[in-house]
Amino acid sequence: MPVGALLWGTQAAFLSPALALILVSLYDASTAEVGLVLGIYNTGGFLASLVIPGIADRRNNYLLPLLGCGAMALALAVALWWSTSLPVATVALVVLGGPASVGNSLLFAHLMHTGASTRDVVNTRAVFSFAWVAGPPLATALIGWFGSASVLVAIGIVAVLNMATTLVMIRRTGRTEPREHPTATVAAEPPTGRLVNARVVTVVIGFVLAQATNAAAVAVVTLFVTQHLQLPVLWAGVAAGLAAGLEIPALLALGRLSGRVSDLNLLITGCAAGVAYYVGMVFVSDPVTLLALQVLNAWFFAAVAGIGLTLFNTLIPRPGLANGLYSNTRRVGAILAGPVIALASGPWGYPGLYAACAAITALAAGFIWFASRRPA
Repeated sequence: MPVGALLWGTQAAFLSPALALILVSLYDASTAEVGLVLGIYNTGGFLASLVIPGIADRRNNYLLPLLGCGAMALALAVALWWSTSLPVATVALVVLGGPASVGNSLLFAHLMHTGASTRDVVNTRAVFSFAWVAGPPLATALIGWFGSASVLVAIGIVAVLNMATTLVMIRRTGRTEPREHPTATVAAEPPTGRLVNARVVTVVIGFVLAQATNAAAVAVVTLFVTQHLQLPVLWAGVAAGLAAGLEIPALLALGRLSGRVSDLNLLITGCAAGVAYYVGMVFVSDPVTLLALQVLNAWFFAAVAGIGLTLFNTLIPRPGLANGLYSNTRRVGAILAGPVIALASGPWGYPGLYAACAAITALAAGFIWFASRRPA
């Protein structure tokens, strides 16, 4: 499982940051065309992350669809390598890339299906995060040395390794037939009826809001550093890299605490750290404080990314659907980040944007707390 998390994380870390550059360098796409293609691709991924995990839930089997996602990733790399037309590449991204992107959700769905504890989930998420620390620099290095197409070769190689790892996991399970879903380990009993729907809708709203603030903050950090703080752009890269690096020990710490502290309390501490981070960003004026605040940022995102997976699986007794919905909170949050980012153009500038992020994160904590309460 850790090897699978590392490989699937590496595949995503190779493709996502480099995709825009691939479209420009290999297909001469304009900026507008890049935005359109990425929008279509993300829409395909959104739909695939609901349909494929749903099929896996009905069959109580997540490894065979995971193997299919690896095959789709390999086919995508080959299709993008051979294609010379942007429309053909777009079709390949939707038809092949959309399903391939569901692999991460299926991996964690299988983990939850085996009855994994919160600590197991968070530790596996830490491995996935490590891939995102190392993946983008390695991808850019490949592009610099061998050109944009070299990333597609790397993705194809990783896809083959993903398929091999999945085959090993299938073999170790002893069989691939559907099996009974294990009893939930966190909730005393799964809620039913309208309560399920209300709780699921509430927690999805909470996480969409939390993800939106994170997406907005990440998107503007470079402009905030260069335009508001009047610092060299290097400091933005250092801050982003520090936050990503600190996320791994934060996830490991959350995993250790999960046996002694409830998931809800850990999530609330994460949201509190997020509020404190955004408030601090309102008043930050020097690079030292900027870097110090990344400790809070890392704890916030680690709680949302790690403990959030467990919460969704607690509230939704179908691992595929639970992980698919969770992954889509990030996509929808990124869409909602647009209006939040627009606040920077108002009279309050970037401090106003971060103040709004603090308020939205506090609201997200309220939704999460309400959804996490056990039914009477």
